[in-house]
Amino acid sequence: MTSQVLLIEDNEQNRYLTTFLLERNGYSVRVAHDGLSGIRSATESPPDVILLDIQLPTMDGYAVARSLRANAALDRTPIVAVTSYAMVGDREKCLEAGCSGYIEKPIDPETFVGQVEAIADDHRSGFDGGPA
Repeated sequence: MTSQVLLIEDNEQNRYLTTFLLERNGYSVRVAHDGLSGIRSATESPPDVILLDIQLPTMDGYAVARSLRANAALDRTPIVAVTSYAMVGDREKCLEAGCSGYIEKPIDPETFVGQVEAIADDHRSGFDGGPA
């Protein structure tokens, strides 16, 4: 079965590159252009992984992550922040909001999919009795 990824990203170039890399590696990608449509999409059909930009219009990624985590059906869903926020404390803010991990932009096409998979696996192992 192909893993379903929900990409919540407002930048067209970032959506294109991320989707290309994931689909090339066997993932099926759904796209939401803003936080509210991302929350709606995740709620209606929970994906296997959520990739979340933090700098979104109207509702920032921190608020989106908190909203997604408030939904019990999405507790086990890894949320990966993919963001250009790279200042001291930004990673911690993402994790505190409910993200499972953090990848800085610009992404490295050579390592991106592996980074997503590692964060998702780490998140899931925390629910399967493995190390949190």
